[in-house]
Amino acid sequence: MRQNRERVLTIGGSDSSGGAGIQADIKTFSALGVCGTSVICAITAQNSTGVQDMQEVSVKLVKSQLESIIGDMAVDYAKTGMLYSVLMIKTVAALLKKHYVPFVLDPVMKTGSGSVLMEQDSLNTLVTYLLPLCQVITPNVPEASAISGLQIKTLDDAKEAAAAIHEQGAPVVIIKGGHLEREIEAGKATDLIYNGDFKELRGRYVNAARVVHGAGCSFSAALAAELAKGNEVLTAATRAKEFVRDTISHGDIVSNLVVVNHAYRLREDADRYYVLENVKEAVRMLKSTKKFERIIPEVGTNIGMAIEYAETKNGVAAVDGRIRATMDGIRAGEVDFGVSSHVARMILAVMKRTGENRSAINVKYTPELIAACKGSGLVVSSFDRAKEPAGEATMDWGVNEALRKRGLPIDLPDVIYDLGAVGKEPMVRVFDNTAVRVVLKLRKILNVLCEE
Repeated sequence: MRQNRERVLTIGGSDSSGGAGIQADIKTFSALGVCGTSVICAITAQNSTGVQDMQEVSVKLVKSQLESIIGDMAVDYAKTGMLYSVLMIKTVAALLKKHYVPFVLDPVMKTGSGSVLMEQDSLNTLVTYLLPLCQVITPNVPEASAISGLQIKTLDDAKEAAAAIHEQGAPVVIIKGGHLEREIEAGKATDLIYNGDFKELRGRYVNAARVVHGAGCSFSAALAAELAKGNEVLTAATRAKEFVRDTISHGDIVSNLVVVNHAYRLREDADRYYVLENVKEAVRMLKSTKKFERIIPEVGTNIGMAIEYAETKNGVAAVDGRIRATMDGIRAGEVDFGVSSHVARMILAVMKRTGENRSAINVKYTPELIAACKGSGLVVSSFDRAKEPAGEATMDWGVNEALRKRGLPIDLPDVIYDLGAVGKEPMVRVFDNTAVRVVLKLRKILNVLCEE
C-alpha cells in the first residue's frame, strides 16, 4: 500500500459526457499517480454537440465540499476549471486564500464546441480576485486574448499577451498554442511560458481532424499533479504537454469529437505484454511446424506484431537476430520490442493504410508457395520492385501498390509478395491481426504446399 501520495484538488464543473471537467481531472490525477479530490461547482448536461443545460451548485455546498476535504486531509496542490458566476469566483478565491492552497488557474470560458461556460460579467471578477492568487494560469489563445485584451494571431502576439497577463498578477503564464494558426500550419504545437522570461515548449501538433474534447482540462490537471510532486514549472509543463499530446493521439472518436484517452498508458502497457507473449507463443509454434524450414530464406526470417498505436519499430515485438534453420532444428533469438527494422516496416506500412493486420512474417518466394497461398483460399496481392520510384521506402510504396490492386477497403490481402529486382531478393509476406494467427495461416499454406 502506497503511503504519502500527493493529494491534488480540482474545483470546477461536472461534464456528463465524461470527457472534460471534473471527470477529466480525476482521470488525469489517477493516470499520473496522485490522489485526486474534487469540489463540484456546477453540473452540466452536455454531449458531443455542446452543453444543453447547466446548474450551479449552491455556494453553501461548495464551501462545505472544500472545508470537508481540507479539514480531513492535506491538499498539496489544486486547480480551478469552470467557474460560471461572479459569486462562485469570489467564493472559490476566498476559500483558496483562506487555506493557502497553491493552485493552477484554468480560465475556462467555452467548450471546444463553443458552448459558454462562464457568465459574461465574470471575466473581470476572475482577473481581479482569482488571477493574483494563482501560481500558474493556463489560458488557450482565445482565453488569453480575452484576459489581456489583445488580439493573438502569432507567437509574438502571444508573448505580448503573456507579459500583459503577468502584469495583472499571475506569477507564471502558460499560453497553450493549439489555436495559433501559423504554428498549426507548420505542424507545430508551441506553448509559451512567461515568468519574467520567455520559454517555448515545442511539440508536434496532433491533427485530429475533429474538435478535441478535454485537452485543456487535462493539461491544467496534469500540470497541477506534476507541481504537487515537487517539479519546477518548466519540467511540470513539459510532462503535462507530453501527457496531453499522447491522450489526444490515443483518443476515442465520439461523434464529431476526439475525446482524450487518459487511460492510454494502462491500455498500452497491457497491449505490450499481450503482444510480447503472443509473439513468443508464435515462435514456439513455428519451431514445431512441419516443413517450416522449407520456406525460410537463407538470410533467415522473422515474425513480429505491433501494439495498437505503434508508430515506430519500438512498438513492434519481433525475434532478435531472426529465425534460422540449422542442422539441429529451428533456432530463434529472444523476443523483444524494437529489435527488427525489417519486419516492423512491413507491419507499420500495412497498419498505416488499413488500421488492421498488426502482425506479419516474411518467407522465401517460390511460385509453388504463391499457388499454395491461393489454394488455401487466401487473398494474394503483389507489387513490382522494378517500378519502385527513387527515394521511396520499399514497404510503404509496395504495400500501397498491393493494396491499391485489391481495391481497398473491401479486399484486404492476406499475402503480399514481390519478385525482387537487381540485388533484391524476392519475398513473400503473410499478414494477420496476431502473430499466432499468422502462424496458423502459414500452417494452412504449408499443408496445401506439401500435398502438391
